[in-house]
Amino acid sequence: MAAVPVPLRPLFDLERGGRWTSLAGGGREWLWSRADPARESVLPGMDFVDAGGLEECLPTVRGLPDHGDAWSRPWSGSAGEGLVRGDGFELRRAVAEEAGAVVAEYRLSADPGYAFVWAAHALLDLGDDARLVAPAGTPTRVFPEAAEMLARPWPSGAPYLEGRWPDPLGLPLGRFGPYDGTAAGAVLRCAAVRVVDGPDVLHLRVEAPEGVPVSTALWRNLGGFPAHAPYRSIGVEPMLGAVFDLAEAGPGDAAVVPPSGELTWRLVLTAERMSDRRNG
Repeated sequence: MAAVPVPLRPLFDLERGGRWTSLAGGGREWLWSRADPARESVLPGMDFVDAGGLEECLPTVRGLPDHGDAWSRPWSGSAGEGLVRGDGFELRRAVAEEAGAVVAEYRLSADPGYAFVWAAHALLDLGDDARLVAPAGTPTRVFPEAAEMLARPWPSGAPYLEGRWPDPLGLPLGRFGPYDGTAAGAVLRCAAVRVVDGPDVLHLRVEAPEGVPVSTALWRNLGGFPAHAPYRSIGVEPMLGAVFDLAEAGPGDAAVVPPSGELTWRLVLTAERMSDRRNG
């Protein structure tokens, strides 16, 4: 089998949070989406409305404001050069296609010492046999919604438990599977992962200055959320930080704006397709 590069092309909706609405290449769409009319009328501070795609979550994912303060605001600029101003920050995003890769460069301006979590909240359109591949042994934080999947009680008050990839705490989180009524969130302490879905592979990587915590968040919802109307959704989310909720960040768990007042980082997305060249 040989890996054949597949060029990717993104599309964006600046008016609605700068959301990535498409990441396509080789005849397939990688981003999952769902229609929700409430997404058209969101205002800053409102509860998150899940329309799929890739949302920019900053300065938190969970907690308040729900999924951060960038997804609910209109952005200015263009697909290639977008800008949003939130409560205490300005975020610039420059997106380019480089030899088939999609590279997004981010620049956050805020007061020195401003602490935040950022996630490229990508919900992916994946089959039941798709899987997430990360370095074996990667420290992985598993969060409380996974408690019912464990063979032991969740410790009272614990914000998360830590295991090792690919089966942290004995949970098969790297294998996505069909609807089964469970949901689990996790944070893998690694900067790069790949998603394998049949012959197609998506690589996701975040690059940041030395000392900035980088991770990959996972949302493995196989029909366990929300309780009143569950559905299946899979999130693979390159991240600055190591927790979903900024309010739960311990030492080293959040990114911090340096004395210059600016912090920059990059998101790199590439794809390939496995091909048996012997068969043409």
